[in-house]
Amino acid sequence: MRAEDVTKTIDTALQAAVWAPSVHNTQPWSFAVDGEEIALRADSDRRLRAGDVTGREMLISCGAALANMRLALRALGHEAPVRVLPDPDRPALLATVRLGEHVEPDEHTVMLYGQVERRRTHRAGFDDRPVPERLVDELVQQAAMEGARLTPIRSTAAVRVLAALTEAAQEVQSQATLFTLDVIRWGRPPESGHVDGVPAEAYPREPVTTEPAFPQRDYAHGRPWGEESDRFTATSTGLVAALTTLADSREDWIAAGQALQRVLLHAAAHDVRAAFHTQALEMAHLREFARQELLSGEHPQMIMRLGFTPDEGVGVRRPVGEVREDG
Repeated sequence: MRAEDVTKTIDTALQAAVWAPSVHNTQPWSFAVDGEEIALRADSDRRLRAGDVTGREMLISCGAALANMRLALRALGHEAPVRVLPDPDRPALLATVRLGEHVEPDEHTVMLYGQVERRRTHRAGFDDRPVPERLVDELVQQAAMEGARLTPIRSTAAVRVLAALTEAAQEVQSQATLFTLDVIRWGRPPESGHVDGVPAEAYPREPVTTEPAFPQRDYAHGRPWGEESDRFTATSTGLVAALTTLADSREDWIAAGQALQRVLLHAAAHDVRAAFHTQALEMAHLREFARQELLSGEHPQMIMRLGFTPDEGVGVRRPVGEVREDG
């Protein structure tokens, strides 16, 4: 390939990477470019200090960015050979992706790539339309392609238990100074110029209660922030689902992030959005309870709700130049 074509392709892959979802929209990643190779690195300065002591959520976020890079390269007609955790002596180096041989992109890859900048996180209830069973089956398949399991929670009792665990964790964390500081750090005031964190326009001014209740974070921290919008008036819980892995290593966390992103993009292509609930998973004993009692011994990496909502919401991202280094 000509040098200018390589540069354009790499730039496009990085532009896709930065649109990955991340906990509190922390965007905890950086990229180093060396010729036709991109190195994905974790930015530990953006890790949640109380909620993510092990870095699990940070690596899931970075795994989602890795999925977007791979997807962009495939959509542009290239294989994307990946090495995950290639150097044990450099723990911040999570993966390398090379610009591979030419390949004809398939229709599904092109469809997913088209959702990268459209996908948004939802922070309220959904309308009453059920997620079609055929689509649920497809989402399960998307997670499996990356070595994770997406389990729709069909039992009403299990949904109530997950809601109760989320509510208990939220209550405890809201009274804990360090957890509260994590949320305050990443909650942005109205019309903020920040290109990271959670914008005030991305959640309702008044909390929306579903039944059972899956509480959202209080990014406003008691201040009159948030939006009064029709997209926040629906109250259906939607479809509750858990993303799990058989093991719980750093490699599994990265794989979970890639699986999560494939699920989210496929869902977005069918106008289904996701609300995330990680509070209980940030407390080791509650996460272990969910693993043993609800998830057949598999390790929960994400609890989410899936459903339909009127519009796509807002999203902010750091420019590529802020997270890129050239080797």
